[in-house]
Amino acid sequence: MNTTDTNGGSLNAALKDFLEREILPCYDAFDAAHQRSHAERVMAGSLELAHQEGADADMALAVAAYHDLGLSGPRETHHLLSGELLAADVRLRRWFTDEQLRLMREAVEDHRASASQPPRNIYGRIVAEADRDVEPMSVCRRTVQFGMKHYAELDREGHWVRFCQHLHEKYAEGGYLKLLFSPSPNTERLRQLRALIAKPDELRRVFDRFYDENLKTAP
Repeated sequence: MNTTDTNGGSLNAALKDFLEREILPCYDAFDAAHQRSHAERVMAGSLELAHQEGADADMALAVAAYHDLGLSGPRETHHLLSGELLAADVRLRRWFTDEQLRLMREAVEDHRASASQPPRNIYGRIVAEADRDVEPMSVCRRTVQFGMKHYAELDREGHWVRFCQHLHEKYAEGGYLKLLFSPSPNTERLRQLRALIAKPDELRRVFDRFYDENLKTAP
């Protein structure tokens, strides 16, 4: 993980150690799309954007670490529970003021791509953008994994229909996912993903590959 702050120095080492030791292990209990590697990727992306935008790197890193902790509860409201967990964690008061923690809670609450309103502050925009992993194969793999875990009653063709519907609703031209920065590391990846979505035959081959892989690894 990149540990350079916006001034070219090091992040607060004690904070970084706390997040890696006490917070990241929580992700080990979540679904395949939200394991520790996901949180680490969002943290690294948040640091990159904090550097680009001149934001506080420690705040951005902590927001990213807490952004999905609420997946311990209902998925539909995980962003709100994640914000509650951050605000309630008195250990963070070692590094952040009440006002910083208020902004950080807002940022965590606002990170979902499906939110009807844009994030209220720069840290919400940073974590939301870093959370938008639009690398084509990663998106397709996660979508298949999520469908097979949560819609076990569907057969292959049912999963294919759901897979296509989700990709079109979220990622295609006119979909609800919007990039929040320009330039963004996601710009070219989203273009590539949209090109794949526009090619049904190629998209079906990708779906079948990940579907078969998941069948082999399913318990």
